[in-house]
Amino acid sequence: MSTETYEIIELSNGDVALRRAGHKGEPLVRIRFSDESMHFLRDHKVAVARAMLEAGIEAVQDISEMEPEPFEEEVVDITEHTIH
Repeated sequence: MSTETYEIIELSNGDVALRRAGHKGEPLVRIRFSDESMHFLRDHKVAVARAMLEAGIEAVQDISEMEPEPFEEEVVDITEHTIH
């Protein structure tokens, strides 16, 4: 389990983003709401984006748990046979 901390921020263009805490570089995820959806969301944009991001993180965790255990590759000896 990762102990890295993330933060949800609102960018200057109005997008909501997820980034590593303390990092000023490119966000890991950006969410942009259309003008039409902003009409319905009003002041709840960040709360809805948070719910979306939390659902995405949970989905990634579920996928990670479903990954099969790594296995060692089996070495197969293939020798050439010439038929005369």
